Amino acid sequence: MIPDMNELQTELHEVKQAVADAINYATQLGVSAAECAMSRSSGINVATRLGEVETVEFNQDGALGITVFRGQQKGSSSTTDLTAKAIRAAVEKANDIARYTSEDPYAGLAPAELMATEIPDLDLCHPADQSAEFALDQALACEQHALQLDPRIVNSDGAGYSSHVGYRVYGNSHGFVAGYLQSRHSLSCSLIAKSGEAMQRDYSYTVARHRDDLWTPHQVAEDAVQSTVSRLDARKIATAKVPVIFRADVANSLFGHLVAGISGGSLYRKSSFLVDHLGKQILPSWLTVQERPHLRGALASSPFDHEGLATHDRDIIKDGVLQTYLLTSYSARKLGMKPTGHAGGIHTWEVNHQVENLAALCKKMGTGLLVTELMGQGVNIVNGDYSRGAAGFWVENGEIQYPVEEITIAGNLKDMLANIVAIAGDVDARHGVRTGSVLLEEMRIAGV
Repeated sequence: MIPDMNELQTELHEVKQAVADAINYATQLGVSAAECAMSRSSGINVATRLGEVETVEFNQDGALGITVFRGQQKGSSSTTDLTAKAIRAAVEKANDIARYTSEDPYAGLAPAELMATEIPDLDLCHPADQSAEFALDQALACEQHALQLDPRIVNSDGAGYSSHVGYRVYGNSHGFVAGYLQSRHSLSCSLIAKSGEAMQRDYSYTVARHRDDLWTPHQVAEDAVQSTVSRLDARKIATAKVPVIFRADVANSLFGHLVAGISGGSLYRKSSFLVDHLGKQILPSWLTVQERPHLRGALASSPFDHEGLATHDRDIIKDGVLQTYLLTSYSARKLGMKPTGHAGGIHTWEVNHQVENLAALCKKMGTGLLVTELMGQGVNIVNGDYSRGAAGFWVENGEIQYPVEEITIAGNLKDMLANIVAIAGDVDARHGVRTGSVLLEEMRIAGV
């Protein structure tokens, strides 16, 4: 059962018309401005454990949301019913709400002159088999292979497969109405290994727009087994200050804190450790971060943001210097600046590197900690204080020696970002921030 592209295109066209109708009706009611959006996703999720089927779930999610402005008063409503009657009722509710809300001098649509005028095909939609039979075959094959690879794998937390296809449509009273199709497929496996009386758990996963870009079930299984058994016989280490490597699959979280720190909401509330840092050096001078929103097939690519603003290639950080904040139209007005097309989030960041791979990065570090898992939420975006539980591997003379657990790593985000020593080329493309493993000069390790 593969979703039909012609049917998807037809539905996309129908929803674009529904969005246009909602905006036109809002205008007839005398509102000063209106915007309308709808995202819909349909597909399948399955989960298996120890060869048994645990869940098979078909789902279809999505609702049309309408926001109207009466001067600086704002009202919103939504509906899952796309009949003309239901859409008109939703518009009327939004209009009624707007009459009674307080005025907000910063409310309103994004500037008309910044709307996207071209909607490039970014190769974001590749429908695939969404039958229960195919999905279960993928999950069962992955888990079965994993359980056969190593006798130390004694149990499973299960395997899962998902496949979804859908679209996003946005329109506003500037005359902008546009949409695009998108898909996402994934496969995962979580395992438990045992050595003596001690057990460890780990997992692996793959995700892509195109099913053919996923790892095979055997590849996911083998990676999950290797990750899990490598954690066996973990030790505790003494409290110290040492260099730390964030492996690529956790390094994206470091840049995720950067995203939070330069986002408009945090900035206008003065709740960011990077307030007033525009144009200042926050990373080493050799480090550049570029946004590539039109990178074909990427998981975070988008032709326009959630306000219809055009997305563009841009330097976020150039030679270590912060080039831009991440602003919606609301936060831009709050800060007296222009919006940057980041309503809804970032659009595929690429972080440059100069070390070939993780092994070379370990050689460069010499002795220190390689972090492969982070736990807890001990990050304060207001002042940058950072403290999280961690697990990983102890490295000496550039070589991994043994796994470590039950430790806490601590520092301050401003110092951590400024003191990045090197980044490897083992880029993890499963995230919106495409970065390799990151070596930090020093962090505090709380152990025994």
